Amino acid sequence: MRIGVFGGSFDPVHIGHLVAAEYVREAFQLDRVLFVPAARPPHKENSPKATPGQRLKMLEAAVQSHLQFAVSDIEIRREGPSYTVDTLRELARSHQGAKLYFILGTDLLPDIQNWHDWRVALEIATFVGVLRSADPGRKPPPEIRDAVKQVAIPAIDVSSSLIRTRVAEGKSIRYLVPAPVADLIEQERLYRLADA
Repeated sequence: MRIGVFGGSFDPVHIGHLVAAEYVREAFQLDRVLFVPAARPPHKENSPKATPGQRLKMLEAAVQSHLQFAVSDIEIRREGPSYTVDTLRELARSHQGAKLYFILGTDLLPDIQNWHDWRVALEIATFVGVLRSADPGRKPPPEIRDAVKQVAIPAIDVSSSLIRTRVAEGKSIRYLVPAPVADLIEQERLYRLADA
């Protein structure tokens, strides 16, 4: 079995995340892509605006119609910071014999060597950098270049911060996030001006 592991804050999940996951799924013929929202991302200065439970709920709504997409709450259940290596170890134990592919943006590649136990993480999973076609991307350091694969996706200029800003400004986020995610943002009054 081949499993993609897509971690992040997903605050909120948007179409760019879903397109990236689908392109990687096709490129590596993955049986499943697991979206893993971080409780407290160790590499981000600011905490997510939505709670872990709200981000989990939005992800579940976003992937509900895709048979190969699923959501895991393993990082939300874990105490303390969410380190990639711990998540990969846990997934390797719970999916014995599966080949893991860790999906990340190419903007994170130059920094991998600063991650907690990064060498172990690279042994557990194949790292796949998602390269937007209009973005030159960043290459991994020479020491790990052979260990990292890259997949080009269409340039989709959307980010979670853009979604939060548009909601705070009272603007539409239609077509930037799946409709069920937009509904949840509205129902739970997320990212309003005081929260953005």
